[in-house]
Amino acid sequence: MSSSRSIPPLLSLRVFEAVARHLSFTAAAEELHVTQSAVSHHIKKLEEELGRRLFERRVRAVALTSDGEAYFEHVHAAFDLLRRGTDAMRAPRHAAGTLTVGLLASFATRWLAPRLRDFHAAFPDVDVRLRPDIALADVSQGDVDVAIRYGRGVWSGVQTQKLMPERLSVVGAPELIAAHGPFTRADDLLRLPILYSHSKQPFEWDAWTARFGVDLSAARAVHLHDYNIVVEAALAGQGAAMGRHRLIAPQLASGALVPVFPEMTLDDSEIGWWLVTRPGPRSEAANAFCDWLIAIAENEGDSDDGSDDAASSASTH
Repeated sequence: MSSSRSIPPLLSLRVFEAVARHLSFTAAAEELHVTQSAVSHHIKKLEEELGRRLFERRVRAVALTSDGEAYFEHVHAAFDLLRRGTDAMRAPRHAAGTLTVGLLASFATRWLAPRLRDFHAAFPDVDVRLRPDIALADVSQGDVDVAIRYGRGVWSGVQTQKLMPERLSVVGAPELIAAHGPFTRADDLLRLPILYSHSKQPFEWDAWTARFGVDLSAARAVHLHDYNIVVEAALAGQGAAMGRHRLIAPQLASGALVPVFPEMTLDDSEIGWWLVTRPGPRSEAANAFCDWLIAIAENEGDSDDGSDDAASSASTH
């Protein structure tokens, strides 16, 4: 069993995690409310203790070395676990009851389900029942207690609260892109089939094409039932999909899906995931669930809020 004495001081690790996350000594100092010289001192001591260089010092910038990147993965995961545990301990534990949540199957399987264990641990008396459906549940009439919707956040007869923004870029399988590339202009997308998920209005595609100036009316459209099927079709090399980065982060990280145009990413602060409830006070269970979701999204978020894109609100699936 390893001794705890082999672990560097927690304060030094906390400083390292902040610097590596921001790639800035100044930003880390501001976050930790210490001086920049104190940050530099802790990093120097940590590098001496480990016998490895963790950062490359550049003019007005720092970058992680390969050793630093490897160490950051472990340290960041450890601090993230501590943050989650602390959030769970601080959360009120008196919430109880059954909570029915309406949401898209893609969001349920690709984002929420892997994280629900933490909620059950913090609120064992709340029975969460997921109701995945393409059709929007009627929150105002009590079909569900809470809904998680994707869109621009304007729906009638309900209360909405921003959960997290979405980052959008056109993605495809590497083999498909290599076979039909190079893709240097947005018009080059016309070479590929376009994979659409079921929607009343494909507003994410509309927003992306408007931002980057391309007309896809002549493209071959493939309409699929929901976004899970779109992702699977894209993985199989059947066409280009609109990549919702929150949902396909593992595929982007592994390289199973790659951006067709790496420089053409749409950050629209209004396009994203929203918590939707009936007008009036929420139940204790609903409050606990919504507060927990927001805390998780904030902890995992990359500050994806981007430029405004004035367009009409809509829902899509």
